[in-house]
Amino acid sequence: MVGYWIMKTNPAEAASSGRVFEMRTYTTHPGKLDALNARFRNHTTKIFEKHGMENIGYWVPQDEPGHSNTLIYVIAHKSREAAKKSWDAFRADPELKKVAAESEVNGKIVAKVESVFMDPVDYSLIK
Repeated sequence: MVGYWIMKTNPAEAASSGRVFEMRTYTTHPGKLDALNARFRNHTTKIFEKHGMENIGYWVPQDEPGHSNTLIYVIAHKSREAAKKSWDAFRADPELKKVAAESEVNGKIVAKVESVFMDPVDYSLIK
């Protein structure tokens, strides 16, 4: 489906759509990356979709030190305003609160979060 969208959309249409990408980097406390990946795999990605966020991709660095404690992902929003609304709804979601509490029963998972909003350039394959 993504490939079809890319082929049928020209750069001017993508730019005018307001679509924005967000790259987030989570650094976990030592030994907690597996717990974070489980939370995302089993719950978070579905809750993102529920609140209008599009899952684009998830990665871990190949090399240390990031390989053991870093999750990097990209999601898409309809606009920056939509992103704010989605994040507000996400943070208030009772399912997220329950899942987060359950996954952190043995201590906090995430030590640091970095967020960067990005616009695709005209030659980007993803718009």
